[in-house]
Amino acid sequence: MHSLRNQAVKNTKITIDRGLSAAVEASVSTAVEAVGPIAVAAATEAVGSIAAVPPLPLGRDFPWLAPLAGFSDLPFRLLCREMGAAVACTEMVSAKGLVFGYRQGGKGGAATDDLVSTVAEDTPLVVQLFGAEKEYLSEAVRILQDRGFCYFDLNMGCSVPKVTKTGAGAAMLKDTANAVAVVEAMVAAATTGVVGCKIRLGWDVPVFMELGQALEEAGVAWLTLHPRYARQGFSGTPHYEALQRLAQARSIPILASGDLFQASDAVRCMQETGVAGVMFARGAMGNPAIFSEYKALMNPACSPSAPVNLLSLIRRHALLAQELTPGKPGRKGLSPALLKMRTVVPRYVKHLPGAKQLRLALAGCESWEHLEAILHAFFMEDQGS
Repeated sequence: MHSLRNQAVKNTKITIDRGLSAAVEASVSTAVEAVGPIAVAAATEAVGSIAAVPPLPLGRDFPWLAPLAGFSDLPFRLLCREMGAAVACTEMVSAKGLVFGYRQGGKGGAATDDLVSTVAEDTPLVVQLFGAEKEYLSEAVRILQDRGFCYFDLNMGCSVPKVTKTGAGAAMLKDTANAVAVVEAMVAAATTGVVGCKIRLGWDVPVFMELGQALEEAGVAWLTLHPRYARQGFSGTPHYEALQRLAQARSIPILASGDLFQASDAVRCMQETGVAGVMFARGAMGNPAIFSEYKALMNPACSPSAPVNLLSLIRRHALLAQELTPGKPGRKGLSPALLKMRTVVPRYVKHLPGAKQLRLALAGCESWEHLEAILHAFFMEDQGS
């Protein structure tokens, strides 16, 4: 079995972008050295046998980061963990793509390897898979287990056409018998207690109650419900009463997702529905500090933590991206990390005056020094910081 130690060593050998200043480069080198043999060894020991896999932290004080296509990469997951995320999910991974890549002699293909890139500090980590064929899902689980991964989630909530046209994602809600068969195959390939599912109410008619029972009987350890129909996408109002119904009917933990844009939204959801926990998606994309804010609201007796400085948060994300974003330089030789930050920063500042001008400036950003200058001008001059 390839251990997490091997993964961590591989992922921390990423070449540091040559545009970094010497000071930042030294800081990154220190951070890489800190990814540790002790933490990696502990993780390796924990996954030495399936029986040793500990249960995932679930409950009111353990908010999760949702799988976010194009966003929940390794740097963002680490940032959210620093902000209080108890569990993080990878971007969704094609089971068929992973299996084909593996059969062709790789670990799963370069693109798939990037999606599951991890380090010792990125734990506990749930790999979210998508696909509608049980043979590929079960083989994908076995491949990932051999690489040291412990926890798996099946996507049955994505309503994007390029996913649903293959019968995967939310389209699985149209054929619940196959959905259950896929989950049974995943559980058989892994074990009970390490497989979960993310679902919606149904495609256009409700199936979540019957499906929830069938999935629990199939051996899933948790269910995440986005209380909208697949046909709604992200429009309309989520039906939070459905969360309450499912939580009351099932003995496994139910996690809530959908329109939890503020920490207060999640607190209210917890109080009104009785779910076991919350999973932040779009709320975290715009504010990774939402995890610490939520914890503070859920535990008012505890000393409040200091407000997160937004500029410091962005700089921290940039440093993690420089250190851990894989891939070759893109157009004009720009690093994938810099290109990612050009799309990430506007989400963080969209509520601030001058955000449009900042977005335009970032479109022409071609170096880390330029990024720092743009941020300094925005926060020090436009915001009067």
